[in-house]
Amino acid sequence: MQKGKVPGRPALIDLDKVVRDRAGKKAKYVPRFLVNRLKRLIHQDFINEFLKEGYVGVDFCEHSLEYLDVKVEVEGMEHIADLSHKYTFVSNHPLGAIDGVTLGMVLGRHYQGNIKYLVNDLLMNLQGLAPLCIPINKLGHQARNLPRIVEEAFRSDSQIVMFPAGICSRRMKDGSIRDLPWNKTFVAKSVATQRDVVPIHFIGRNSDRFYTIAEWCKRLHLKFNLAMLFLPDEMYRSQHGTYKVVIGEPIPWTTFDKSKTAYQWAQEVKERVYKL
Repeated sequence: MQKGKVPGRPALIDLDKVVRDRAGKKAKYVPRFLVNRLKRLIHQDFINEFLKEGYVGVDFCEHSLEYLDVKVEVEGMEHIADLSHKYTFVSNHPLGAIDGVTLGMVLGRHYQGNIKYLVNDLLMNLQGLAPLCIPINKLGHQARNLPRIVEEAFRSDSQIVMFPAGICSRRMKDGSIRDLPWNKTFVAKSVATQRDVVPIHFIGRNSDRFYTIAEWCKRLHLKFNLAMLFLPDEMYRSQHGTYKVVIGEPIPWTTFDKSKTAYQWAQEVKERVYKL
C-alpha cells in the first residue's frame, strides 16, 4: 500500500523557478507583480505548507482532505464488496482536483492502496500523488508509447480509476454542470481485459467564475486552457465543504457488445453516471 511520507525533502511549488526554467534569459523581463499575482492565484504558500509534510499515496489523499477540512459522504460501497474483482472505475469530473483526491481516499482505503489513476503527466509533479498515477500524454515523446502504457495498466492487478472526459466539467446551455463527451478508451480496454466498469457520480461544482472563464476560452478559441490556472483557487475555495460520492452497480464488460460503437457505449455510461 502506497502510504507514509516521501523520503528526503519534499518537492515544493516554486513559481519563480518555473518562470526561470520556461522563459530562460527572458525571465528577467517578466514583471515581478505578475509572478506575485500568480503565486496568490495558485495559493503557493498555502499548498506548500501541506506539501512540506511529505505525505504520499493514499495518505496524501486523506491528509489533503483533512487539511482542507473537506467532508465526504459515500453511498454504494456494497456494490464493490468483492475485493478480488478487478474493475475500471469511471467518474464525472466536476471539480478538477478535490474529486480526484477524494476518489483516491475512498478507493485507496478500500483496496489498500492498489489503485492507479490514468492521468495527464503534469500530475506527476506532485510527489505525493505520483505513486498512484500512470501518466498519459498525447503529445511529445511519450505519445508513441501511449497504447502500450494504457494496455499495461489495464492488464495489471490494480484497480483503474479514470475521468473519461479528460478535463473538468463545463456549464451547459441549460445551466447544468456536466462533463464534455467521454473518451471511449475505458470501454475498449475494459472489454479487451474483461474488467467490469463501475460508474461513479461525484456531486459538486466549481464557482460561476470558473465556468465563465472556461466559456470565454472557448469563444476566443484559446489553445491554452486558461481556466486550468484557476483550479488551485477552486480547491482553496472548497475548504470546509461537504461532497457526496455515489458508487453505482458494476456494469459487466459483456454489456459492451457490437450493437453500439465504443464511443456510443462511453456516452451511455456517462448518462448512467448522472442518473445515480
